[in-house]
Amino acid sequence: MKKYLRLFALLAALSLVLAACGGETDDTTTTGAPTDTEAPTDTEAPTDTEAPSDTEAPTDTTEGDMGGEVKACQVTDTGGIDDKSFNQTAWKGVEDAMADGLATSDSAFLESTSPSDYEPNINSFIEEGCDLVVTVGFFLGDATAAAAEANPDQLFASIDFPYDPPIDNVAAAVFATADAAFLSGYLAAGVTETGTIATYGGQQIPGAVTDFMDGFVWGARYYNEQNGTEVEVLGWNPEDQTGTFTGDFEDLDNGRNVTQAFVDEGADVILPVAGPVGEGSAALAQEVGDVWVIGVDADWFQTLPEYSEVILTSVLKGMDVAVYEVIRSVSEGTFEGGTRVFTIAENGVGLGPIAEGVDSALVSEIEEIRAALQDGSLVASDLGEG
Repeated sequence: MKKYLRLFALLAALSLVLAACGGETDDTTTTGAPTDTEAPTDTEAPTDTEAPSDTEAPTDTTEGDMGGEVKACQVTDTGGIDDKSFNQTAWKGVEDAMADGLATSDSAFLESTSPSDYEPNINSFIEEGCDLVVTVGFFLGDATAAAAEANPDQLFASIDFPYDPPIDNVAAAVFATADAAFLSGYLAAGVTETGTIATYGGQQIPGAVTDFMDGFVWGARYYNEQNGTEVEVLGWNPEDQTGTFTGDFEDLDNGRNVTQAFVDEGADVILPVAGPVGEGSAALAQEVGDVWVIGVDADWFQTLPEYSEVILTSVLKGMDVAVYEVIRSVSEGTFEGGTRVFTIAENGVGLGPIAEGVDSALVSEIEEIRAALQDGSLVASDLGEG
């Protein structure tokens, strides 16, 4: 049907840093990579990069045991380490750091099977003496803050949860995914044959989920404005912040059901912002035919290759490079608390490879828009107001 062509992958090097840990581990502690799939491998180790000018200034460097190899310990959200999404992508940052001699070979992870695991898993790593505790996902934000305040000498990396005010011993990473999703919305509007596309989320989390959905709608609107079309987007209204959510990030059947409902309404391109739930959308698209899906977080051509014939592209979030950068800062003794926004300007977010057969003129338009978003001559939210 549709085979992929890697025309461009815009995820580049950016990162973040953290250190600390301790505690007894249980039999869920693992030091190896997931065995069934790999996270994206085309991201290079980040170079020294300044945080974007609109990012909150980091707080003073935290004193503590910094320098040399870092024992980095990751606590996952409930999707598990091999979720083919944000947990797995973040763990790739630890693996890359181990490969480069920045993290110790006994760096490990603990999988949370329910929210009640967050606090004990974090405390286990603190007690174990980890240099950096990496917590992945919005839902671990409060547990991370509580642990950081109770253990001021422990270093943490929080992925996808910002802190205001900042916490001195927490390096937080968030991602300006609306820009990358804007490109995917423009692409979706350009390839749809029915004139209807759709998006849905796992849960309505500001920023971490809804930024994808905002950008997708804005991109489709911009395509309509530029081409005189009337492509309709189901599932999300950026102005009202209302739309379709499955209520979770785990149940693939929920993804299938929501996607089937969109297909019944005529949608032929779907952006699921729901972690592993999105695999249900890919499975349904493969069964019904003539439906594209757009991946999120990682390059789905790599993490879900069995669905490559229905993958249009992926909206990339550089969680691996963020984790790598935090580990590197701990290793180099330059760790700083505060929140950093990874943007399209520094390739902290981007669009993955585009499927084979997409019109080359449309691909060129997207590349031009990407460059304009990077240099600031175009602003996605402004372009999507029409």
